[in-house]
Amino acid sequence: MKERTPEEPIFSPSLMCMDLRYVAGQMEILNRHCDVYHVDIMDGHFAKNIALSPAFVSVVRSLTSLPVDAHLMVTQPGDYIDALAAAGASVITVHAETIGTEAFRTIRRIQAAGCQVGVALCPATPLAMAESYLGYVDVLTIMTVDVGYAGQPFIPEMVEKIRLAAALRQERGHHYVIQSDGANNPATYRALYGAGTRMFVMGSSGLFRPGVPLEEAYEAMRRDFGEAVGIQET
Repeated sequence: MKERTPEEPIFSPSLMCMDLRYVAGQMEILNRHCDVYHVDIMDGHFAKNIALSPAFVSVVRSLTSLPVDAHLMVTQPGDYIDALAAAGASVITVHAETIGTEAFRTIRRIQAAGCQVGVALCPATPLAMAESYLGYVDVLTIMTVDVGYAGQPFIPEMVEKIRLAAALRQERGHHYVIQSDGANNPATYRALYGAGTRMFVMGSSGLFRPGVPLEEAYEAMRRDFGEAVGIQET
């Protein structure tokens, strides 16, 4: 990901929310504007949905030079690491709930594959579950909705979890970027940004709007964000 000041937001369109009939055309638009792509991979077990795949990451990589964050909502994340690295993922995000007894081994595998390390926490999972290895994490994703589906309601208790993650990063000298995933929209931008989120996964409530041309929707999203947070997007 390109260098940013600590205040600048990073926007990551969630590609499971795009119109998959027109991937190339939509990515041509997004390539001009966004910072990183978010690809949700679900196995129907950890998340009760099935979405995208390493093969889809290969398609995305063929259409962009921007970073790709592959978010593994699967019960066996180790089965996907090599395939995702070969497909061109820049960040491989695993869930703290799934790596348990193999956390450090999994982190080393991701690093050895040449990718940045992402770790995600479900809403009911405390930050303490990942505390012992946060020093190795590049992107810390706080789920602000339960995993599995787009369009779910925001869970306000997650603002405090983000605040704790930001405080712990400062206290320990960690380097991770805090990302919020779920219900990032005009009603939540201010609280999330104020708590410490700097990377925003943009889905159906903030970016991909039925009937709205994507270029127009992206411009509206950035305008809404700037108005909510009080910073001017460039």
